[in-house]
Amino acid sequence: MKSVQEQLSVIKRGADEVLVEAELVNKLERGLPLRIKAGFDPTAPDLHLGHTVLINKLRQFQDLGHQVVFLIGDFTGMIGDPSGKSATRPPLTRDQVLENAETYKSQVFKILDPGKTEVAFNSSWMDGLTPSDFIRLASQYTVARMLERDDFSKRYSTNQPIAIHEFLYPLVQGYDSVALRADVELGGTDQKFNLLMGRELQRSYGQESQCIVTMPLLEGLDGVKKMSKSLGNYVGIQEAPGVMYSKLVSIPDALMWRYFELLSFRDLAEIDEYRVDVSRGANPRDIKIKLAEEIVARFHGEEAAATAHRSAGNRMKEGELPEDIPEISLCSTEDMPIASVLNRAGLVKNAAVARDLLASGGVRVDGRVVDRSFLFCVGSVHVCQAGKKAFGRVSLKPE
Repeated sequence: MKSVQEQLSVIKRGADEVLVEAELVNKLERGLPLRIKAGFDPTAPDLHLGHTVLINKLRQFQDLGHQVVFLIGDFTGMIGDPSGKSATRPPLTRDQVLENAETYKSQVFKILDPGKTEVAFNSSWMDGLTPSDFIRLASQYTVARMLERDDFSKRYSTNQPIAIHEFLYPLVQGYDSVALRADVELGGTDQKFNLLMGRELQRSYGQESQCIVTMPLLEGLDGVKKMSKSLGNYVGIQEAPGVMYSKLVSIPDALMWRYFELLSFRDLAEIDEYRVDVSRGANPRDIKIKLAEEIVARFHGEEAAATAHRSAGNRMKEGELPEDIPEISLCSTEDMPIASVLNRAGLVKNAAVARDLLASGGVRVDGRVVDRSFLFCVGSVHVCQAGKKAFGRVSLKPE
């Protein structure tokens, strides 16, 4: 294993917070592999690059010689994580959760080393808890403490309903740490309350408390809101290589360093050299190409990455994708049809031309031909092409 300080440097890369760092140092100084836990609720079948921020950190722990537990929350997925939600989430059925869970396993091993990964399902211990076990678990926390959570507090103060089962979610997530005897748990910054719950419950059950590493929520392609499929500002890890490549090359220049820090496995010293190159006049797009090739190769292989790069180069030669795409910002209170977006963005003369282009297959969004049914969501950003020569990276911001 590397020295404690070398390990800390890797662990803290891109992290928002390490709690408690002194405790983590003590654990590392023992020189034994630690059990590193991160949980994912399979509430949807596809993962995007925002999800991989945690998975990348898990891989870094593996490379440091530690044991990773990839926890699939098939039990918690049926409850629905209330973190950051303004309303009760509809619970999923067991069949829906298990179907999504299968896709997760196939996707995460594009990053994690299967030989160093323990895959666990929290239903394997939660299904075995008796009613008295649940009462004991629920007795470990008070309603007042639960209402300290920002999302619960806001909903309570505005008379928005909070279902009793939502209070169970952080308790169950915390109990997962007890069942797994986790030394460290990873989670997004929005999960801090739940992660701290694991520390408290471990103490209540006579275990040493886990340390916590919180990772930031990755901004989407718009550089503003967190990456989300519902906002359309995402890069799915199962998307076609060319689509993934085009999206990453088209991110705003200011966002690429954030993506390098959280998504790339390159040394920070190498990334710093790229910063110096840009400061000396290098084209930021050339740097984004390096990121795009690395990410595409990770999920589709080196050959697919090379093909995506060649294809993108051919499109530029044909004038289909100019190097400097103008940034266009629109505001709206609601999602907009693509025809209206093209018209307001000035990419067409009028709405009638937009409709004609859409009907003839002359409109592309992020390189994909779309029709008039395409809805441009508030908070999303897309590279739009109307005809052969009109381009714009359009962001639709809330008014």
